[in-house]
Amino acid sequence: MNLKQNIRKTSITLTNTQTSKAVKEDRGKLLRKRIYTTGFYSLGLMIVIYLTLPYTILSFGSLLEYSTLVSLFIFLIVLLFRYFSILVMAYLYINNYTFNRKEGFYPFVSIIVPVYNEGKVIAQSVRSLLNLDYSNYEIIVVNDGSTDNTYEVAKQMVGYKKGKFGDVKVSVINKPNGGKAKALNAGISFSKAEIVLCMDGDSQLSEDCIRTAVRHFVDPSIGAVAGNVKVQNRRKFFTDLQALEYIEGLNMARAAQSFMRLVNIIPGPIGLFRRKAIEDAGYYSSDTFAEDADLTLKLLAHGWKIFYEPRSISYTEAPEKLHELLKQRYRWTRGILQAIRKHKKLLINPTINFGDTFILWTMVYEALIWPAMNIFSNLFFIFAALFYGFSSLIFFWWAGLALLDMSTALYCIAVEKEEIRLIPYAIVYRMFFVLTIDICKAMSTVEEFLGFEMQWGKLERIGLKPLAE
Repeated sequence: MNLKQNIRKTSITLTNTQTSKAVKEDRGKLLRKRIYTTGFYSLGLMIVIYLTLPYTILSFGSLLEYSTLVSLFIFLIVLLFRYFSILVMAYLYINNYTFNRKEGFYPFVSIIVPVYNEGKVIAQSVRSLLNLDYSNYEIIVVNDGSTDNTYEVAKQMVGYKKGKFGDVKVSVINKPNGGKAKALNAGISFSKAEIVLCMDGDSQLSEDCIRTAVRHFVDPSIGAVAGNVKVQNRRKFFTDLQALEYIEGLNMARAAQSFMRLVNIIPGPIGLFRRKAIEDAGYYSSDTFAEDADLTLKLLAHGWKIFYEPRSISYTEAPEKLHELLKQRYRWTRGILQAIRKHKKLLINPTINFGDTFILWTMVYEALIWPAMNIFSNLFFIFAALFYGFSSLIFFWWAGLALLDMSTALYCIAVEKEEIRLIPYAIVYRMFFVLTIDICKAMSTVEEFLGFEMQWGKLERIGLKPLAE
């Protein structure tokens, strides 16, 4: 094929498809309703405590001692149940996992790369996509109204470029800024492929990411495959902690969910979708800040199964500074809460889709219940240690949790053949990192509950080295 053949410039009109239109709410009325509801429940709880406290036969110190021991026991039971239920299902998934190449099954795949002000990294990202170990794919870059030189850089990549097995077509769509969801919808609408791979503009994919993931679409019930996201910019304190979190906290959970074919969030850096499944779900929607979670829930609601493929890897750039990390988790938390609220009818009616209801309740637990439990327990235990002499007990309790985290980290790192040097980070993983993230989640939940406005926060990119380096 002539690599210098002319590339036709086409203008297309794209309509962002939504399953439902965003409804403008009376924020003042909603805020008052939430305040009154919270106040009513708080008042009722205080009345119960006031009326029952005189009937207790324990002194205040004895009552605190008793409640400390009970709280430790309950918190430990909940923690262990959460840990080992995820660990057991993840083990069963990995135990049943086999890599069998499906010969002759090479469906055409469109890689959709939405970009906004990614001029520093877009050329490198596209070049890395040309080296994938797959023979039947194209690359579609969607410039979402960037204000830097992203479009100029991407435009230079247009044409048929030399790939590993032949020529790979690279196209660029230039559109006004409308957000990631609309950019992805534009690329999907432009594509004619049976399978689409959606990724982030700053991510870099492993060479065999498509080949290892598309084999699952042989099963007609599989609507999407979630990939394995890893942190590339390591060797710094916060990025190493996030690398451990992705391995232990996220990928292990996805492996457990994949055992039931009910992955709750297809990650933005890499997700492969069957076109028919996306069409059934109504494409991406722009009415939440977690379009990935929203689309995943819609796919599950329509009866599609979602699998996790650990060998389909996307390397992403993680925040290196604490304030950037908290901004990212603030957006994630509020976006997930928005997605849960959007699908709230499934929370109370499991007859619609039991799998979706189960996943939604696990998301409620992880986003609302667990952070509150973790923060309250740590504050309560610190108070008891400082004022009532439980310091040695609290120390051994925290040491036991650190040992549990290190054991889990060792297992997860062994399964994914990751860096052993990340294991010592498990010592501070729960006491510092998880607690900090949970505090951020709690503050984000309060602001979402009160209806505060928010904007899409963007991580300042420094650019990643190519994977080969």
